[in-house]
Amino acid sequence: MVKIIARWALLAAALLLVDQVYDGVEISGFAAALAATFVLGLLNTLVRPLLVVLTLPVTLLTLGLFLFVVNALMFWAAASLLPSLHVQGFGAALVGSLMYSACGIVIDAAVERVFGDRSLA
Repeated sequence: MVKIIARWALLAAALLLVDQVYDGVEISGFAAALAATFVLGLLNTLVRPLLVVLTLPVTLLTLGLFLFVVNALMFWAAASLLPSLHVQGFGAALVGSLMYSACGIVIDAAVERVFGDRSLA
């Protein structure tokens, strides 16, 4: 449980970092970042797999590059659901999702290194 909460808090901090580094994404504070991270997680768990399956022919045709568009759509959808997260358009959603994903990769590696396989402990 601690691992999940730590990952959630770090991903919220990553969203605040994206806000600070990139002008196309704006978020109002840490509580809003926690909510946005939760909504992004829900969208990526529930909606993204369906979109990936539906867009499989285009994804194969573009050698997987269309998955960046799917990630940007999830980021943009989260911004449309939350008034505290503002994205200035699809291009900003694409750049923001790339930055957020890069931070997520680093965070996942760090959390695995610190917590290891004690995910249920």
